[in-house]
Amino acid sequence: MSLTRSDFRFFHRLRVRWAEVDMQKIVFNAHYLMYFDTAITDYWRALALPYHETMEQLEGDLYVVKATVEFHASARVDDQIDVAMKCSRIGTSSLSFTGAIFRGDEHLISGELIYVFADPATQKSRPVPPALREALNGYEAGEPMSSVRVGPWSELGPDAQRLRTAVFVEEQRIPKELEWDEADAVALHAVAYNRLGRAVATGRMLPHEPGVARVGRMAVERSLRGGRLGRDVLHALMGAARERGDTEVMLHAQRSAEGFYTRLGFYRRGEAFEEAGISHQEMVAKL
Repeated sequence: MSLTRSDFRFFHRLRVRWAEVDMQKIVFNAHYLMYFDTAITDYWRALALPYHETMEQLEGDLYVVKATVEFHASARVDDQIDVAMKCSRIGTSSLSFTGAIFRGDEHLISGELIYVFADPATQKSRPVPPALREALNGYEAGEPMSSVRVGPWSELGPDAQRLRTAVFVEEQRIPKELEWDEADAVALHAVAYNRLGRAVATGRMLPHEPGVARVGRMAVERSLRGGRLGRDVLHALMGAARERGDTEVMLHAQRSAEGFYTRLGFYRRGEAFEEAGISHQEMVAKL
């Protein structure tokens, strides 16, 4: 099966490691299935669907019933390769994914993974839920996988609170009394929702001083980080600040997230400091 990069929307990039080659100094054949499986995990992230939570919401799970690999050429240690993946067919209860591995434009490997959607308790097949079918078809058609709502705490509070509790209180162990404050009631909030209606990212904005907005409480569901959700929430808040006449946005970035904000046009101001037991850096961007 001959495939080209233009056949795919989704690509997962990786570099071949020494542990993945055999005595012939090429990738050991079984690792190609691992590459495809790794790409599938990232494919769900591209759909803004946290896998385990999504399957629980849909009351089912996916089970591999067939996996095939076709070899055209070999990848070697230190090769940078792109693992392409697309949902090529949705049946009554099955999902077929076509995969390809490229080194540049060279097509090295083809693959197919067929899953059956089934009841986790009995492992008996069930129809693919319409919401999942629509999300998969929408992604392959180039549609956005999430949307951002901006509004007051009275509208978005329950969803923002669930996310912030999971990220700040449970994951980062920030005391509850430091996470929740009276500013939520007067802040403008943004929440990103995936195609299944699940809140997957949030942030808030407050007036800091005349002409300056302060963004904070930025949180993205753990398994979906590294995508576009945080960027979309931040852009929504910055757009709202621009509309009300602000000329600058400032925030206190956790040092681990400094690169994320730098890529979005923010720059450091002042020295690093500690807040809620975590190292932070003030950063600003012009509107």
